[in-house]
Amino acid sequence: MTLTKKGDYSYGTSAKDIQTEMAEFSEDNGYPTVRYAQSVCACGNRSFNLESDEDAGVAQRTCAECGVVHFMGDSAEFADDADLGGHVCVCGEDVFELMSGVALYPDSNDVRWYYIGCRCAGCDLVGVFAEWKCEAGNADAFLAKV
Repeated sequence: MTLTKKGDYSYGTSAKDIQTEMAEFSEDNGYPTVRYAQSVCACGNRSFNLESDEDAGVAQRTCAECGVVHFMGDSAEFADDADLGGHVCVCGEDVFELMSGVALYPDSNDVRWYYIGCRCAGCDLVGVFAEWKCEAGNADAFLAKV
């Protein structure tokens, strides 16, 4: 794990670095992440294009290896209302390693806030690329679908 600051950006070398950046971001946001899950395609690949609509609470990933498209968490329930936009790193790359994190309601396992952290495949920039209030219920079931 090597998280390095360069100007306004953080760069890392592993999924753990994404988690570290998400923890700091979510703490500043007032809803700290307590559970995490890394996105892995059914083909075993861990690199994706990411599209999201934070207003609609929708994110989808497309596997950079096999092209399978997958709605993340409970996004499929809200997809009809979404206007998805793709994410591109400051270096111009659009392929990322993805990590999801959730904040929970006190004394429960119910999702309160959802964060999607990324590590760029081109330059290793890490950051939270999408986040929103999320009433998804059980965190285990939600994170199993990221």
